[in-house]
Amino acid sequence: MIVCTSAFSQNKKELEKKKAQLQREINETNKQLQATSKSKKLTVSQVDALKKKIRLRQELIGTINGELDALNSEIVTTSSEIISLENKMIQLKDEYANMIRFAQRNQGSYQRMMFVFASEDFNQAYKRLKYLQQYSEDRKRQAVLIDSTQNQLASKKQVLEVKKNEKTSLREAELKQKKDLELDKKEQDKVLANLQDREKKLKKQLAEKQKAKKKLDNAIDALVRKEIENAKKKATASGKKNVTNSNVFSLTPEAQKLSSNFAGNKGKLPWPVEKGRITSSFGEHPHPELRGIVVKNNGVDIQSSPNSQARSVFDGEVTGVVTIPGANSAVIIRHGEYLSVYSNLESVFVKKGDKVTTRQKIGKVYTDTEAGNAELHLEIWKGTVKLDPAGWLARN
Repeated sequence: MIVCTSAFSQNKKELEKKKAQLQREINETNKQLQATSKSKKLTVSQVDALKKKIRLRQELIGTINGELDALNSEIVTTSSEIISLENKMIQLKDEYANMIRFAQRNQGSYQRMMFVFASEDFNQAYKRLKYLQQYSEDRKRQAVLIDSTQNQLASKKQVLEVKKNEKTSLREAELKQKKDLELDKKEQDKVLANLQDREKKLKKQLAEKQKAKKKLDNAIDALVRKEIENAKKKATASGKKNVTNSNVFSLTPEAQKLSSNFAGNKGKLPWPVEKGRITSSFGEHPHPELRGIVVKNNGVDIQSSPNSQARSVFDGEVTGVVTIPGANSAVIIRHGEYLSVYSNLESVFVKKGDKVTTRQKIGKVYTDTEAGNAELHLEIWKGTVKLDPAGWLARN
């Protein structure tokens, strides 16, 4: 019985330790969910956190059930011990009652003497005398044993009551966790539905954005080709020889100087907005929210505060202003053989042929009222080759 109780106690401690650990993990996951829920955008990480919380809560319910099973076993054991003690008490009391009745019948010294003197011989008289003495001592011991058993029984009943109260508390905790689990599952279903709806919208927006970027690329390509053809015609008419697509914009001393100055300022160019941060980098990379989707960026997307104004990253000449459905307006500035492109402009402050200086304001960046921020798309070209603008801008 002691070994069994010890095993119960050890198992119970392990379960309580596991339960506390699971509750800490649930609390930590709740903190993560509270942090992500402050964002207006639903993310896959929220779904993952909810799945984790549901798994932890299911494990916690299982742990509580384990505690209940262990406690039920202890209650059954304690109840059996109480029944055994109660049976023992009945037997002890019956034995004690018989002793009392015998004592009452032989309570006088005369009766005891007659019981001894009625012996057939001395040996029997001695045994009867010893029996009377022992009987008296046994009655005293029986009274002590009854008292001790009574105390054990009261203690066991008290332990049983504590265990029953503990079982009630555990059952209430289990019911609460089950209710919380149902709420977690409903929240997960809601988030999944919203996320799926958002994914559809994001995919639609992505398709529209890619379509707009394609139009922008085509517009820039067409403009560059037209500029190359016009520049080649002018160079040939002026008697220039060995005119190619790659050198046509650096044939004049002014253009050469501008190109050299632009190239010499790589890593030092001012940002195209006063304050901002890059939210989408150059080249191919996974979409931040849509799993399995790879996006291609010909430049960088720079997030700024609402109503921000775009500015030229270097001295140059505006060679084109185009309006792209889905991408608002774009301004293209030539810096010798280099181009800088600024798109997603709500309004434009310059026109084709204007000379601009470094940091000159060229337009107002479109502000997304739902997201609460403005985002400028910047590209840098050398001839017909697209370059990573992040390597050209000064450290912010």
